[in-house]
Amino acid sequence: MLYIMRHARTDWNDAYKLQGQVNTHINEAGIEMAKEAAKKYKDVHFDVCYCSPLDRARETAALVLEGRDVPIIYDDRLKEFGFGVCEGTEKVFDRPDCPVRVFFFHPEDYTTPVEGGESLDALFERTGAFLKEVVEPDLAAGKDVLILGHGAMNACITCQVKGRSRAEFWEGGIPNCELQVLKD
Repeated sequence: MLYIMRHARTDWNDAYKLQGQVNTHINEAGIEMAKEAAKKYKDVHFDVCYCSPLDRARETAALVLEGRDVPIIYDDRLKEFGFGVCEGTEKVFDRPDCPVRVFFFHPEDYTTPVEGGESLDALFERTGAFLKEVVEPDLAAGKDVLILGHGAMNACITCQVKGRSRAEFWEGGIPNCELQVLKD
């Protein structure tokens, strides 16, 4: 089985600030959220957890898997999408002038990254390589795999596993600390 989960809440989530690759931590509500997820999913079997190296994902993985004999392996290819100079921008959805806003409403039209940002092609390339090189062999060996990451990165992996188009990038939503089954 292949599972995916997004990190727990952060202060930046609560302030509607675009995090991207900024290394934020989960907040008190996030800690409680991760502890609740640990209880909720305690009977779900995982052989391995692949995790983003950003602190909010690392902290979530540690809490969700606390007391379980599940290795957590960090991989840079699981970092969140890079929003460059727009990282830290508040309320992107409400700002028509924000150049990354289109990514959230029409991802298929996000063709040119902002300064210091990542292209959608680059995100698909790095997550696709991770799936092919790491996840597919584990699944072929019968392992139950958890990927713990971020909203856009998780959406990209979901698109590839489910065969969705870029226009369907955000389909299904990526809630914090909710376990989603991608492949059984």
